[in-house]
Amino acid sequence: MKYIKRLADVELSEKMTHSGAVLVRGPKWCGKTSTCDVLAKSALRLRDPDVYAKSQQALSIQPSLLLRGEKPRLIDEWQVAPILWDTVINDVDKSGGLPGQYLLTGSATPLDHAAPDAPKHTGTGRIARLDMDTMTLEESGVSTCEVSLASLFEGQEEVSGVGPVSVEGYADLICGGGWPAPIARGSLDPGVAWDYVDALCESDVSEAAQSSLDPARTRALLRSIARCSAQEASLATILADVRDVGVGMSEPTLRVYLNALRRLYVIRDAKAWAPTLRSKTPLRQAGVWHLCDPSLAAAALETNADGLLSDLNSMGYLFESLCVRDLRVYLRLLNGEVCHYRDKNGLEADAILRLQDGRWAGVEVKIGGEKNIEDGAANLRSLAEKVDQKRSGAPAFLMVLTGGQYAYTRPDGVHVVPLACLSH
Repeated sequence: MKYIKRLADVELSEKMTHSGAVLVRGPKWCGKTSTCDVLAKSALRLRDPDVYAKSQQALSIQPSLLLRGEKPRLIDEWQVAPILWDTVINDVDKSGGLPGQYLLTGSATPLDHAAPDAPKHTGTGRIARLDMDTMTLEESGVSTCEVSLASLFEGQEEVSGVGPVSVEGYADLICGGGWPAPIARGSLDPGVAWDYVDALCESDVSEAAQSSLDPARTRALLRSIARCSAQEASLATILADVRDVGVGMSEPTLRVYLNALRRLYVIRDAKAWAPTLRSKTPLRQAGVWHLCDPSLAAAALETNADGLLSDLNSMGYLFESLCVRDLRVYLRLLNGEVCHYRDKNGLEADAILRLQDGRWAGVEVKIGGEKNIEDGAANLRSLAEKVDQKRSGAPAFLMVLTGGQYAYTRPDGVHVVPLACLSH
């Protein structure tokens, strides 16, 4: 199958030039191994039962034997044999920190830190980290890439473009997701997300928790999180929602399931942004729920593209998750992160794009409609006025991200951009 270039390729190559090893982490099936295979010259694939069985003697006697091979050497799903983490660190140290020796992939983080083979070191200075997500519209070739976030942060004042995706097309993109395998075959496949949810419920969450967890509870929890996509919701709200469908669960048990989903990189919370404000308006600190790919939310809700189009309110939330996924990947290349803003007076911004150098931008997500776009622009202008710009800086730009067709800049300076026109 032909490899589709990923935005992570450049970042991975750069990290390999200064670090002895790089850990590439993210949800299963997002393309970590394929991305690493481009650079790797040998591989230890621990998810292969035959490879794992043959490796057992070396793991118990001399794990370093498994590192033999042409460099860079890929250790795929390293968490299956956690002792290899410290073995890699030791080998990097022996080489004097020579960069570019190892690539490690992981779709879960080890849980039992007290186990005899658990990592004893963090890897600081030896193992760099790189996060991956499912494919963005830029990577899959859907976006026209006529509007660049990097250019906007550098001061571009006007935008223009024509998005090639209709509202119906966005419903298909939400349900199909950004899974590399079907995209490489040339078509979206909503069945991948349904299979993914089944695997989470039947085995993956239990494996991540190292305990036998109830598939019915996992399914009810995923459905609740999906219903709360792009929204604030307390643990009490999630718990009540799970109980409403007749599934018993205590708060400590809920935390076990949530921790397992986070270890699998399935949950991708957007944390709250706390700027300095002109007023003393209290800020809300709760995060916003997102699954790693909106297709998982659609599958957990047992809906399809037609179902979303018949419930545009729910589709709007999942469209926001689609936007946040792409923004998260694009911002990573700009050394930034995606947050959200909401104060106790109800003023909010769906996404705050925050760079490490302090620059920030405000984004409202509106799937369509002139009134909705106008409301989004008004919210962004109110936010810009409320922020103490002497201390937190003026916004680099304000943008309403839409499911519409045209990219343009309004007279008030707010950019209106279809998601399918956006790039990093």
